Amino acid sequence: MHTPSRPDDLEPPELLWARAVTLAVIDAACSVRTEYAVDDDGVWCHSTGAGGWWRLTVLDGGGRAVLCGQDPDGSHTHVGGEQIDFLAGGPGWLPWDLLRDDAAGNLFGFVYWWQDGAWHRIPYPDEVREDGLDGAAPWAGSHEEFLELAVTSYDVPYERQRLLTGAVERFVERARERKADEAAVAALLAPALTEDGPAPRLDVALALAARAGVLA
Repeated sequence: MHTPSRPDDLEPPELLWARAVTLAVIDAACSVRTEYAVDDDGVWCHSTGAGGWWRLTVLDGGGRAVLCGQDPDGSHTHVGGEQIDFLAGGPGWLPWDLLRDDAAGNLFGFVYWWQDGAWHRIPYPDEVREDGLDGAAPWAGSHEEFLELAVTSYDVPYERQRLLTGAVERFVERARERKADEAAVAALLAPALTEDGPAPRLDVALALAARAGVLA
């Protein structure tokens, strides 16, 4: 990604949605306490480490989308002691009530919106060195970063993680087409099965995938 990040660093929203849902499904099924959620506002990661977060909202079947969040260590978004207004000039269709609540809590390091086939953001002042997108959501602009984050979400020994990329990539393609099913979810979770560990929770994964709308 560029520094600071640019709209053309981001992949299209249908691919980002598939990646985000994949991360959420793995984490929810394999973790005792997941940091991910899917609700009417989109796919959330409530903590990317050190208090970072992101949320992806997709509207109009993918024709419009919003990716926002913050990386406390990488979001340098105050100029002259004042927080940048990330919503200035934003289009009228944005989920304004939700975003204004975020802004009021000083939670933003970046806000990108997809419209007319491209990502957009406000013009950054010259003083902005980084917005934190690469720290909070590197998976949004890099296939390799996404795969690394996905495979490390499995609760398996490190030496097995490199064998999991195929399962992840197959599920992402099904999720991107919104044609996943129970067998696809089970195949995604199968690499997490170990002799001495708890089985991944297929019911939790299926419920999350259904809420995310990626099941056929």
